[in-house]
Parts: sequence; structure tokens; C-alpha cells
Amino acid sequence: MFEQIGGRRKRKCALIGVVHVPALPGADSYGFNMSQVLERSLHNAHIYKECGVDALIIENMHDVPYLRGAVPPETVAAMTVVGQAIKSATNLPLGVQILAGANIEALAVAVALELDFIRVEGFVFAHIGDEGFHQANAPDLVRRRAQLTVGATAKKTVRIFADIKKKHSSHAITADIDLAETAHTAEFFKADGVIVTGLRTAAAPLPAEVQEVAAAVKIPTLVGSGISAENVHEFAAHADGLIVGSYAKKDGHWANDCDSKRLERLVKALDASLESRS
Repeated sequence: MFEQIGGRRKRKCALIGVVHVPALPGADSYGFNMSQVLERSLHNAHIYKECGVDALIIENMHDVPYLRGAVPPETVAAMTVVGQAIKSATNLPLGVQILAGANIEALAVAVALELDFIRVEGFVFAHIGDEGFHQANAPDLVRRRAQLTVGATAKKTVRIFADIKKKHSSHAITADIDLAETAHTAEFFKADGVIVTGLRTAAAPLPAEVQEVAAAVKIPTLVGSGISAENVHEFAAHADGLIVGSYAKKDGHWANDCDSKRLERLVKALDASLESRS
């Protein structure tokens, strides 16, 4: 998958590290020091690279409570600054997610920096997140991407990796649409990959759910939460990508800095699982 976006593909199942960017200007917890935001973000990005991840994604997870469906210009500007620094420092495939569901803004950052992908919420089918009601946004997002990347080569097109029945949400209003059908619809609406998650941050989905989705679509299937050294073998056989955040951090908590020993265990377990199946 990441061979197609110009990265160094090392594994059949790619490992993507999440850089949880410290609180940004405008957020309640912002420390009024962008230099510290950059320093901490780069510190974690370097640990991910040194431990052997295949790609990175930046996310404004410290900006709690999250705005719904859009963010102000200061958030976009700050994420662009962080993204540029990490892209230059690591030379790894890089993506961006802006919470909560600020997918147009994430696309803007990705286009400006020529990033490889965005992770999006609410791509197809409405749902209730902890921020409120999220309307499906695939039509606006895909059209905007077409407008902003007209004339771009396939290599330069920003990929859309879409969460389906995402974590921290109620999907009661779409209970009659199962996970596989949701994934199929996301593919039909031109997502470049689908992401399967557990119920909340650090909670893994059921391996059978990942297998079901992978069998239902031809685009890549990624696991978006709960990956650990202990369970990675359950997902590596069916997923094209694994997004790791919480497990990679000290004490397994997303808000902490990366722990190289935990990451090394994860990378070793993933490689061993893939080698055993080759």
C-alpha cells in the first residue's frame, strides 16, 4: 500500500505510528508555546522512525473537547507547521487527521504539504459522536479533493482512509447496516482505504470484524485502535495497515510520549507474525 504512495514499504502489513500533537492554539489546554509543540511532536516522530514504523500520522488529540465537523484557521495553521517539520525530519509517508471530523481542513493541510493520506470520520452514513451529530461528508470531501489536486499524478493524490462505524460513537441509527456493507459503501464512494476500530481509544476491534471487512472490499483495510504486541498476530494476516498510538506510549496511555521499548516489542512481534506466514 505505501509503495504506491512513494514510501519505503517494508512489510506486507504496514505499521503507522500516531503522533498525538500537543494542544494547539485555540484549544483549552494550549500552553502558548508552539516551539514546545514542535519539539515534542518531533521527539515522538523520531522514536517511531528509529523503531521501524512504515509511516506516520499526525493528530490533534490533545485539543479536547473537540469541535465538531470543522476547526478554526489557527488549528489548520498549527497542524501545517507541525506536518512540515515532521515530513522534513523523517522523510516517511505522512498523513493527517483533524478532530473531530474536520476532514476538509485535514485535506487542506495534506494538499499544502503534499502529504500521502488523510484519516477521516463520518465519510459515509451519519452517526452520533461524543461531540454530537456527524453527517456523512464523502460527496463534499471527494469533490474538494478533485478540485485541489487537478492535474496531480496518481502518486501525488491524497489518499482518503475512512473510519467505518468509528470508535467513541453510537451507530444505532445505522444499526441495520452492518460493518461489511458500510465498508463496501465507503469503497463505492471512492475511499482509498477503510479503518476498523474498537469501541474507544486503545480498544481493539474483533479480529473477525477485520477479516469480514477485508473480504468485503478491494481497497486496503486498516486497524485503527487497540494494536499491541500481544494481539498484533491476530490482525496482521488480514489487515493491510495497523495504526498504533496508545500502545506505543509510556504505560500504554495515548497522552504520554513514545516508549521505544514498547515499540520495539510491537515491531518484533509484527515482523515475527508476518514471517511465520510467508
